[in-house]
This record gives sequence, structure tokens and C-alpha cells, in this order.
Amino acid sequence: MSRARIDPAVPPGARPLSGWRPCRLQAAFEQALAAADGVVGAHCIHEYWMRGEPTERIEPALERLWKRAAASIPDWLPMRHIDWLGEVYAVAATFSGNARGASNVYLVLLDYRDRGAPYGIYVGMSHYSPAQRFDQHKAGIRAAGSVLKRGLEVLTGPTHHLQHIARAQAERIEAQLAEALRVRGLIVQGGH
Repeated sequence: MSRARIDPAVPPGARPLSGWRPCRLQAAFEQALAAADGVVGAHCIHEYWMRGEPTERIEPALERLWKRAAASIPDWLPMRHIDWLGEVYAVAATFSGNARGASNVYLVLLDYRDRGAPYGIYVGMSHYSPAQRFDQHKAGIRAAGSVLKRGLEVLTGPTHHLQHIARAQAERIEAQLAEALRVRGLIVQGGH
């Protein structure tokens, strides 16, 4: 079997490996590790997530990929396993921003281990990129207290398609996405 190749610009929501059988997906992941190919490896792990694979499979795969190919891993791949990430992708996919603009909807993983729930999520919108806005929160610049205190990382994958949209759409989507995630039982902050 030839080594899988995926254009780095392909977003995770496109799921380019969704039709692959488990043995082919595993082989592609091992080849990605051998070649230090973070893009293919990230898409393999993302596909495991979307298929509902257990933590015991995803955590070691993440660890192996970060050790072997950190420099080429796309920014949308989280650094840790999140049980409900597939659900967040599914919910976020129901929203679309068809008017071009300068606003971005973003998600931040929050640490709630001190409260007995491992993670929560912050929903925000800004004209800054998600990474820039996260850095601002962590530096205390117009910071939401939940992100300042509990923010772990930006989850760019689920909202990849909600970047560079009109402000009015971003504001509407921010509020509706936050509510949709709350309804599914997630701990949600933001979503003004």
C-alpha cells in the first residue's frame, strides 16, 4: 500500500479518511509516524475520534504522534483526548456563516478537574484569530475569567469553517452554539 497523502489545507471536518477500514487507517497512522507526517497522523487520530474510539486507543496515539511529528501537526489537533470532541464537531457543523467578514468563532478547552468534571468549553467570537485571542485571554487582555483561570488550549477544528465571517453571523452563531452545547450536557462558558 502506498503512503497516504493529505493536503495540509484539508480541514478536519472534511474527514478525508472516513471511508477507510480500520486496518487501512491503522496502517496509514503507522506510516505517518515512520515518516513524521503530522498531517496524515492528525487526520487518522481525528477519524478515530469521530468513530468514537475509546480513550485507551486515542491517548497513546496522540502521545506517539506528538513525540514523532510535533513540527508538522496541524493546529486543529488537540493535545489531549476529549471524550465529547466528536459531538462538538457534529454540533458545530450545523452552523454556517455564508457572509464573508473579519470575525471568527472559536472554542477553548477548559480544565474542570478540580470540580469533578474533566473538561468544559468556552465559546467566543473575535476579529482576532482563535490563537491570538486565546493568548490575549491568558495574558489578561479583555479576558474571560474562565479562560484566564481554566483555559488549556484552543479547539480550532470544530469551528474551522466559522472563520472570517460577518460579525452579525458570528455573534448569532456564538450564542446559538453555546446553547446547543449546553443542551448536550457540556459545561459551557461564554456565548454572550
